[in-house]
Order: sequence, then C-alpha cells, then structure tokens
Amino acid sequence: MSTIDFNQVYNKYANRLLYIAFKYTHDRLWAEDIVQETFIKAFKKIDTIEDTKKIGAWLSTITARTAIDFLRSEKRCRCLLLGSIQMEPTMSHHINWVNTEEAVAIRLFQKDVDRSMKSLSKEFQEVLVLKVKYGLKENEIARLLDLKSTTVKTRLYRARKQLKQAFV
Repeated sequence: MSTIDFNQVYNKYANRLLYIAFKYTHDRLWAEDIVQETFIKAFKKIDTIEDTKKIGAWLSTITARTAIDFLRSEKRCRCLLLGSIQMEPTMSHHINWVNTEEAVAIRLFQKDVDRSMKSLSKEFQEVLVLKVKYGLKENEIARLLDLKSTTVKTRLYRARKQLKQAFV
C-alpha cells in the first residue's frame, strides 16, 4: 500500500463531501461539522484502506452515515419525555415559532427544566444530560460512564420520575 497524503485527500474530496452532507441536513454549518467529523474518522482509519482508488467512495459512505447519525441524534434531542408528559422542544436547534407568546413560554419552560435538573443528584444529572442533550443510547452512556446498562436505565427512570414530580 502506498502512503496517502491526507492534505491532498482533503483538498480533492472536501467539496464533494460537503455537498453530500448538505443533501442530508439542508444546513451549511451542520454539513461542515459532518465533513469535519468524517475526516476525523477517516484519519483514524486511513491505515485500513486497501485500494487507494476507492477513497472517494469510502469517504462518501462515511459522510452519509455520519449525517444520518447526526440527524438521528438531533431528532432524539428535540423532545424530552418524562413519563406521559412530553416536553418539546427542549433542546432543539430547529424551532419554528408560531408566535412570540409561545416562544417565551417554551423558553421559560426550558429554564424551569434546567433549574429542576440542577436539583437532581449528580448521577441522575449526568445520565439525563447524556441521554437528552447528546442523544446517546443507554448502552453508550453505560460504556462512557463505566456502568452497567441496567444501572443507566434505572437512573434515567428515577431522574425522569423526580423531574415529573417537580412539574406536577
């Protein structure tokens, strides 16, 4: 295998990958973030390339999958479920305001949720933030915090229950 000049790869494929990411997100800034994440992933795995002629296709696939993962994560962040109470949109980047009163009400509600979350124990706060704000799955949170998956699920349940009680 020949050595790969990563700067040359970037210069050759960056615009193509930006186009692919933009097709998924319809947002230039998010597309740029996705392309950056793509190149980070590619840099870490560049030594696994067997056929250098397929780098473009490989990068395109990474970009598409990263964009899809990003959109899934954003979808999960748009609302916070607390039992049967659905608080939406608490963490969303895309909020289409119907009117000013509704916008103010949602922002005040977000502040109330933030205040209530601060009253939770550190263990409950960290799992809830990782779940809601960052859109991680229970097994990802467990791996990140070096906990069992069942422990994470229990903490999420108890954190949601405590938050729900704060709003009842």
